[in-house]
Amino acid sequence: MNIRVSKFAFYKPSPENPLEQPKLEFVDPLFRRRLSQLTRMTIQVVHDLGSEASDCKLVFSSFRGEIARQLKINKGLVEDADVMPASFSISVFNTPPAAATIALKNKAGYTAIYPSEDNFASAVTAAAAEILSGTEQKIVFVYADETVPEEYSSIRDYTAEPALAFACILEREGSTGKELDLSAPYCKSPAAFLENFVE
Repeated sequence: MNIRVSKFAFYKPSPENPLEQPKLEFVDPLFRRRLSQLTRMTIQVVHDLGSEASDCKLVFSSFRGEIARQLKINKGLVEDADVMPASFSISVFNTPPAAATIALKNKAGYTAIYPSEDNFASAVTAAAAEILSGTEQKIVFVYADETVPEEYSSIRDYTAEPALAFACILEREGSTGKELDLSAPYCKSPAAFLENFVE
C-alpha cells in the first residue's frame, strides 16, 4: 500500500526575528494570549491545511517540546522552590496538539511522539503506521520545534536548528500529492522532509 502526502503547510520565523510567532487572528484572544511560539506555530500550520484536515487525527512530533516554558518552570523551582499549576499545565509535551484540536474544533484526537535524538524517521513511521494498519484513512502529521533559549547555547549549538513547524496530510494511495517513501533519506530530518515536499 502506498501513502501519499496530499497537502503541506509550514511556518518559519524570519532569521532577523527568531522569536517571531503567528498572530492566530482566527483564535479567541483569551485562548491564544498564553500560547507559546511552539503551540502557536502548531495551530497555524494545521489551520493552513484547510477543511480537509478538520476531521483527521493529529500525530504530533517534536524534538524539544515546550523547551522555553520548561526552562522558566525549572528556574522557578530553583529560585523559589515553587511552580504555578497553570504554568505547568501548558508546558507538557502534548500541549501543542491539544491546543490545536481545541482551537480548531477537531474531535478526531491526537498522538504526541518524541522521536528521540536525530531519529525523525521514527515519527514519520509512527504517523504512517496508523494508515498502513488500516486504523485511519488519513492522518495529519505535524512537526514543530521552537527557538531554543539562549541559556542552552553552552550545552549545544542550536543555531543550525531554527524554529520550524509544518503539517501535512498523509493518506492512502490516491491521485494527488507525492508518494511517501519511509526508507528515503528525506525522512531522516525535518528540514529534508520539508524540502522534499514543498515546491
